[in-house]
Amino acid sequence: MTRTNLPSLVNDILSCTICATSLPCEPRPIVQTSSSAKILIVGQAPGRRVQKSGIPFDDPSGDRLRQWMGIDSRIFYDASKVAIIPMGFCYPGTGKSGDLPPRPECAATWREPLMALMSQVELTLVIGQYAIAWHLPGERKNTLTKTVQNWRNHWPSKLVLPHPSPRNNIWLKKNPWFEDELLPPLKKRVKYLI
Repeated sequence: MTRTNLPSLVNDILSCTICATSLPCEPRPIVQTSSSAKILIVGQAPGRRVQKSGIPFDDPSGDRLRQWMGIDSRIFYDASKVAIIPMGFCYPGTGKSGDLPPRPECAATWREPLMALMSQVELTLVIGQYAIAWHLPGERKNTLTKTVQNWRNHWPSKLVLPHPSPRNNIWLKKNPWFEDELLPPLKKRVKYLI
């Protein structure tokens, strides 16, 4: 699958049904992108709430992520400024300890063609182990904390973040350096890029 046109590729993604038989509900690919967005957010996969609304990060995780970036929802949802391309485009279902991993068919089918058309991106926010494995292969440390602590290794083009979910409140309390050391440069870079 070779596409030289981002809108055409996005249309193909939005009509994708590759993993329909493995999903708990009808496929509803969630993606936000344009050829002018300088910031790219790569997460895992939409949750149940996002699957229903069709709006990426339309939940408390999105509220926190926007706070970390220092932007409001108007800018966050402006595809000309911020691209949001999860590793899996549809809600994968729920497992024993939360949502299931993103379906692997998405990355295998769509990731390389998409990234080839996103050369204008100057900052990629990498959220979650599947995004880390694809966007920063070999960089995942023994723990999320160590991976995030090495943020300067790829700065200012890439930044690993913990998931902004309220489930990570304990991690944030145990790691005050994250808000003190990492968030100010992130906010400054985002402001510069938009």
